[in-house]
Amino acid sequence: MKRPYLVKVITLIVMVLLAGCSRNLGSDIPVDLETAAPGGTVTLHGEKLRLTGTPLRIGNPLPATVLVDAFSMKKVDLTQLKGKVLIVSLVPSLDTKVCETQTHQLGELASRLPEGIDRITISRDTPFAQKRFADEAKLTGITYLSDYRDGSFGRATGLLQEESMLLARAVILVDREGVVRYIQVVPELSHLPDIKTVADKANALFTGK
Repeated sequence: MKRPYLVKVITLIVMVLLAGCSRNLGSDIPVDLETAAPGGTVTLHGEKLRLTGTPLRIGNPLPATVLVDAFSMKKVDLTQLKGKVLIVSLVPSLDTKVCETQTHQLGELASRLPEGIDRITISRDTPFAQKRFADEAKLTGITYLSDYRDGSFGRATGLLQEESMLLARAVILVDREGVVRYIQVVPELSHLPDIKTVADKANALFTGK
């Protein structure tokens, strides 16, 4: 077998294997359909963890806090993004399998959502770590915001883990007026949120149906 042909064959096999890994990413991770309460408790492999801060409530405006954009390094306040429906995905750390899978699922919603629905990931990873993740995962259609400085977003929503000072795993849906319309706080941190329900509710909120 000639060397150039062999290289092509090996490259094709590697691409197929990588594609398979991408499709199966997190396929074995359970999805939670229930929700815990902001400011309440969640578990990690059954161990109870407390959430600290002011509990976020459906029907209330999203609180004003300062976050840092991972790509521009500019300060961002989500309350200034009125006019668009927001899907806000909170993860403890992007460098873990469950958080990576959750963010991939958020990225895959692009094909199911109309323009005018923004997808945002928030974690306490540094902006540099978020940007590295986005570039390596090729998930650059998402806005990455870092709460690394003092956890002000986590505290303002009751979604900051008291023990680790990381964010809880959660998804928040915000309407064009900046009002919270849906929250799922994943009860078990090692599980995924119900991203399908989030997408359905976001589309309904966007279309008014």
